[in-house]
Amino acid sequence: MSQINDDQDMLDEYDFSKGIRGKYAERYNKGTNVIVIDPDVAEYFSDSKAINDALRSIIPIIKQNVKKIAEQQH
Repeated sequence: MSQINDDQDMLDEYDFSKGIRGKYAERYNKGTNVIVIDPDVAEYFSDSKAINDALRSIIPIIKQNVKKIAEQQH
């Protein structure tokens, strides 16, 4: 395998010799969403379940507001 390194972020000491090509490809193709939470917000959530629970709790409010906006436009 040739060693072409035009990426300044890719350092010479990175070793991908034991890497597995496509290891996460199937999971990615199923639809993975990665969202970065700012540190000041993340300190209030212990894990992804806590974040998902919090977001699920505000979905009814979002739906209500979307419905109100739609009614106002008609």
